[in-house]
Amino acid sequence: MKTKGFTLIETMVAITILTLAISGSFISANSSMTAAQISRDKLTASYLAQEGIEYVRMMRDDEYLSAYHDGGINVSTTAWNNFISGSDAASITQCIPTTCTLDPTRSMGSGSGFSLFPCSGSACTPLYLANGIYTQQSGIIGATRTQFTRTIQVTDVSANEKSVISTVLWDFHGTPYSIIITDHLTPWQ
Repeated sequence: MKTKGFTLIETMVAITILTLAISGSFISANSSMTAAQISRDKLTASYLAQEGIEYVRMMRDDEYLSAYHDGGINVSTTAWNNFISGSDAASITQCIPTTCTLDPTRSMGSGSGFSLFPCSGSACTPLYLANGIYTQQSGIIGATRTQFTRTIQVTDVSANEKSVISTVLWDFHGTPYSIIITDHLTPWQ
């Protein structure tokens, strides 16, 4: 007996095979998009963490340049002491017992430390993206809240060495991620 056409079972098997082939491609594409988004966030977070380290290093360098400009015999020691526990806002003493956050858009004032300040309460607030700059200020026109939270912490290694820890935390689809960069700072000489 000759049959013309497909039976119902053959059709169902063909549809199942076609569905599996197509859904595999969609799952693979979705996984690739998720991996790309996570990679993008990791890159942004690593830049933000590195910015935190570079900012604290700039504070140390600014103190050295200021002490060098003022003159004196122990320029390096004076600059290091001002950087560690100076009376102006350029010292990091505010971040040694507590966690600080960094906002490069804040007024620099007389010292660069005005942009580095202790977190309010028990946790730092997420960053906002405004005009291509990550900031702590939500009141800037066009600022949008991001998933990134940056913290800066300074710990004592010795009298002439401090460890700076810059951490960026974020959440992607319920999974927490973090980037931690550590650097050790010492006096210039």
